Amino acid sequence: MKLTVYMENEQKIVKFSAKHKRLIKKAIKYTLKYEGFKKNAEVSVTLCDNAAIREMNRQFRDKDAPTDVLSFPIFDEDFGEGFSMLGDIVISLERARDQAEEYGHSFEREIAFLTVHSTLHLLGYDHEVGKAEESEMFAKQKEILALMHLNRK
Repeated sequence: MKLTVYMENEQKIVKFSAKHKRLIKKAIKYTLKYEGFKKNAEVSVTLCDNAAIREMNRQFRDKDAPTDVLSFPIFDEDFGEGFSMLGDIVISLERARDQAEEYGHSFEREIAFLTVHSTLHLLGYDHEVGKAEESEMFAKQKEILALMHLNRK
């Protein structure tokens, strides 16, 4: 499987380095591998601040509040030769930073968690449809983060 990640940092509030970029790509790759995804894939990742994600959350989900991550899956898109464009991930780095502090773990662990969570959404998982789906998705997130050695302390 070949993975192409297009990444755009559209915020200036939280320092974002090449190390963070590699971590996001690694989290996507681990999630796809864990799920047995064999096609070549493309994912777009946009990094923004709370104001920008609040506007997207309002526009696309009718929720007028900032959130940590949004996922925009592209289902059933096969571009031949085993290639799929999975969709878009939008992460508020400002919210990720604040949540890392709130939960008492690293910023790196938080952005990896949000990336794994969002990638699972791109693959069709949805924790908002029922308790069984929520349990399954959250268990997968925990296992993938453990494989990445980013367990919660």
